[in-house]
Amino acid sequence: MPDVPGPTSNAPAVSSQADGVRTTCPYCGVGCGVVVDSDAAGAWRVRGDQDHPANFGRLCSKGSALGETLGDTGRLLYPEIDGQRVSWDRALNTVADGIARVRDRHGPEAIAFYLSGQLLTEDYYVANKLMKGFLGSANVDTNSRLCMASSVAGHRRAFGADLVPGCYEDLDLADLIVLVGSNAAWCHPFLFQRMVANRNRRGARIVVIDPRRTATAAEADLHLAIRPGSDTALFNGLLVHLADYGALDDAFIDASTREIGLALNAARADAGSIDAVASKTGLPIEQVHAFFDAFACTERSVSCYSQGVHQSIAGTDKVNAIINCHLATGRIGRPGMGPFSLTGQPNAMGGREVGGLANQLAAHMGFAPDEVDRVRRFWNAPSMATHEGLKAVDLFEAIAVGKIRALWVMATNPAFSLPRADAMRDALGELEVFGASDCVASNDTIDRAAIRLPAFAWGEKDGTVTNSERRISRQRAFRDPPGEARPDWWIVSQVAHRLGFGEAFNYESPAAIFREHAALTAFENDEARDLDLGGLTALCDQTYENLAPVQWPVRAGSGDGIARMTADGHFFTDHGKARFVPVTTLQAQDRRFTLNTGRIRDQWHTMTRTGTTARLCRHIAEPFVEIHPDDAADIGLEHGALARIRSNHGEAIVRAVVGAEQRKGSLFAPIHWSDANSGSGRIGALVHGLTDPISGQPDSKATSVSLTTVQCAYHGFILSANPIAVNAAVYWSRAPVRHGFATTFALAAAPPGGWRAWLKDLLGASGGDILELANWERQVYRSAVVVDDRLSACCFVSSEPVPPARDWLEEMLAVDVLDADTRRALLFGRATDDFESPGQIVCACFGVGENTIDNAITNGALSSAEDIGTALKAGTNCGSCIPELRRLLSLDVDAKRRDSVTV
Repeated sequence: MPDVPGPTSNAPAVSSQADGVRTTCPYCGVGCGVVVDSDAAGAWRVRGDQDHPANFGRLCSKGSALGETLGDTGRLLYPEIDGQRVSWDRALNTVADGIARVRDRHGPEAIAFYLSGQLLTEDYYVANKLMKGFLGSANVDTNSRLCMASSVAGHRRAFGADLVPGCYEDLDLADLIVLVGSNAAWCHPFLFQRMVANRNRRGARIVVIDPRRTATAAEADLHLAIRPGSDTALFNGLLVHLADYGALDDAFIDASTREIGLALNAARADAGSIDAVASKTGLPIEQVHAFFDAFACTERSVSCYSQGVHQSIAGTDKVNAIINCHLATGRIGRPGMGPFSLTGQPNAMGGREVGGLANQLAAHMGFAPDEVDRVRRFWNAPSMATHEGLKAVDLFEAIAVGKIRALWVMATNPAFSLPRADAMRDALGELEVFGASDCVASNDTIDRAAIRLPAFAWGEKDGTVTNSERRISRQRAFRDPPGEARPDWWIVSQVAHRLGFGEAFNYESPAAIFREHAALTAFENDEARDLDLGGLTALCDQTYENLAPVQWPVRAGSGDGIARMTADGHFFTDHGKARFVPVTTLQAQDRRFTLNTGRIRDQWHTMTRTGTTARLCRHIAEPFVEIHPDDAADIGLEHGALARIRSNHGEAIVRAVVGAEQRKGSLFAPIHWSDANSGSGRIGALVHGLTDPISGQPDSKATSVSLTTVQCAYHGFILSANPIAVNAAVYWSRAPVRHGFATTFALAAAPPGGWRAWLKDLLGASGGDILELANWERQVYRSAVVVDDRLSACCFVSSEPVPPARDWLEEMLAVDVLDADTRRALLFGRATDDFESPGQIVCACFGVGENTIDNAITNGALSSAEDIGTALKAGTNCGSCIPELRRLLSLDVDAKRRDSVTV
């Protein structure tokens, strides 16, 4: 087949307004609308879309900084084989030939695709069609398996389909909002602000169920700091309480459900009395009473659950325990009530719609014979997969033992994000054929791929995504792609052509793919299946371009979606009724420390996007582990010291954050740091490989670990104009700052050749002046490298991790000519008299620092977070910093100290 150039640039979006292009944020599952335009200098500006029903113009700190992350630095620009640039024709032929060779030698079960919630629905659809319909294997899974598979399994068990009954408006209308295993204030900030606004406006109560006292828990009316893993016991106890106190909706149960008796008997056996629930969950009995009574007495109740529920060996059972309580009270599908899964990936829902999970076919169909046959006939597929494929963890374990011989990874980094990440990374070396499509030139996964295919990034992609409330939105292109990057759907289609399936993959645009996807959802449906886009099957290219956000289902004959499903009491089981699912609490193992992993406020996944902007790295700049003060005292670990976390699968060295927000015996560490920006911060390497037996979702919240103090002779940091890595250090981490990079490090001993030689070697400095100040009695070394009168780097080392004022030093990187006074000041690490340091960033949306806020509180007599917002704008955008503003107002010095990770 000839080398087809494919789409390399994007015409201005037809739906763009005079003031910008409407598209959708690429981060979490909230699916916020954004408007993008450029200023006179050509810089991209991103603001919230006031007309988008997901966010009404508001954006979180990450979304607000999107314009700062756009650029071509670090992009994969051209196809490569074994590190050498090749033509698209050669690269595509190599992928196709490799897949065909493995299929012919080992069968289709030896081939696998691993996809991503960063893909658009159209990309997902084409990849699934090729694998499941034409290669004949269902070994196609996605990183969404890591974030919401337990909800999918719970939905299917209870409702007969993977549907979310409610919508975001329910958060505005509920009188009781229960957040289970969700730090929504940081991870879904705009949705959380809708909840807080509901409380302020209507008096709604917020209950947070989480072992940690998170920013979300700090804002709650009631925080239930349950024992990790005891969620099922709590909700089983609630079900028993609802039954015993006459709070069941008998009419709904009789008309619309089945098997409550089995579920209730299991709940009684598992939970027992309220005293027993309190004992199992580790909660004060009065808190259990308060929660049970509030739920029983409040009809308009919404239960939002996220990774704290999903990422468990019993995640599916936890989901069903929550759903059981809503079915028992008939609180589902009506305004202000229902169970609600908050998804993590921007297009996790869209991937589910088109069969992105190994245990599903497209259009929410499974592997029942009639469904396999239906999809086969629609696609005219010659080699239709007939059974489920390998889920993510099983898939990569199959690679390690040679069962999977060919792998194609698209838009994700499984060698970093999967549990037992070191073993998963090593397994990639066993593959005969390994290709990766991505927009980045380097990460843990693509560095090991022999075939590298440059794909579009956000801003270049054109297609659709679906958010957590089933709302389909357009992602539109607004910038030309660099180099020879291509859309993922085009890359997959070209490989399909070379495999001999060209007739089924003659797509000319994302609109054509979307029409086919919509038609499949409506094919032989007759409202028997939940996912139905029959009303969108005839979209012309122009109508698709202008498509407004819409919630599915969109039935034939209607262009309007449905906000709430199951309001009529009909579900998608064989009998049309919802199922109560009996569940039992798994006994937690007795461990010294249990590691809980998760996210922080201003970062996203592996930081390939958020980690490039200084604004998002100034709230928390280093990898860390949170530990309760009593546990820290027991092992002699001080706040700000270095700590080694070790499991049976790997180890990490991170900064210790000591605070009572963490439960005794539990540790928390964020997932974001990789080898690209730290020497030992890959937390995924520690996580055990246990999964939920039903959903296949990894348990990322309960790995048994040890924790010890790491002693180092020297601590320091280097501020430099260019990025560096201190690979010989015991510990190092790097973050962008204004005008350069800050690298924090710790060494076991002084460099053998002296600090000056060590620094020159590290910086690769061949010229310039090195100014030095050393006090060996106090074990202090300071130096500054000046090249052509400009600061190129400065280094500060001491026996204690106490840095000078970094804000001023960062600004010195931008000074054209350093005078004598400034050069002397550099060595002392003291700002000149006229410089005011803003301090550690608290509000990333507007770049407001702690010192600025403290001064405003003192000088302006501010007494509330609202006062601070009026004076400084802090907290007035996404609101995720409001708990920290309140801590600053409390003048709790210890709390403020604990907020600071960089010490």
